[in-house]
Amino acid sequence: MSTIIRLANITKLYQMGEEQVHALQGVSLEIMQNEYVAIMGPSGSGKSTMMNIIGCLDTPTSGLYELNNTNVSEMNDNQLARIRNKEIGFVFQTFNLLARSDVLHNVELPLIYGGINVTERRRMAMESIERVGLSERMHHKPNELSGGQRQRVAVARALVTRPSILLADEPTGNLDTKTGEEIMQLFDALHREGNTIILVTHEEDIAAHAHRMIRLRDGRVERDEPVMNRRTYGASSVAASA
Repeated sequence: MSTIIRLANITKLYQMGEEQVHALQGVSLEIMQNEYVAIMGPSGSGKSTMMNIIGCLDTPTSGLYELNNTNVSEMNDNQLARIRNKEIGFVFQTFNLLARSDVLHNVELPLIYGGINVTERRRMAMESIERVGLSERMHHKPNELSGGQRQRVAVARALVTRPSILLADEPTGNLDTKTGEEIMQLFDALHREGNTIILVTHEEDIAAHAHRMIRLRDGRVERDEPVMNRRTYGASSVAASA
């Protein structure tokens, strides 16, 4: 198994007026291909900053970040945007879907930005929608879907570019408990298919789906350990309805 992410002595410093905030203070870690990792920590621990750096939404103040053996820590905004579109699939708590567009167009969006021709992107989008069990909802708009279905659309959009990493930020935060569990079963199935998943959460029961837990406190890695009481499910279909 190869290393997909390597952080070496990463720091992130924010200037807030006259005060300096050390969001990350010398974080070093590696994440391997097909790992399932949960990043946890209290408010202000640095987990959102780490997610932004891993997701190439921000750059570190100092240190080295290698993604697939490419140094991305000193890239400019345009270079980071290209890396994001190619290597990283994002799933956010708030879904971030276009309200006036149907499921197919929402899932197509990253491919449009990537310059993929219409025939190929339609094929890829339909395949991704099928993976999350929403083929029958392909031409529905977000307001015609349940919360769980909307999050499945967000997962399909994240998967459509076949990224190296699926990065999920509080993916069940806007869902009820039952629907949240169904979404986590979807992530479990995607991991079994070979996807690398990084989950940012403050909920212990959600983090328990991962195989490894990284806990941050005050901008440092407090603990990095296997998940001992991991929640697992049988080989249920990725297309289970939500």
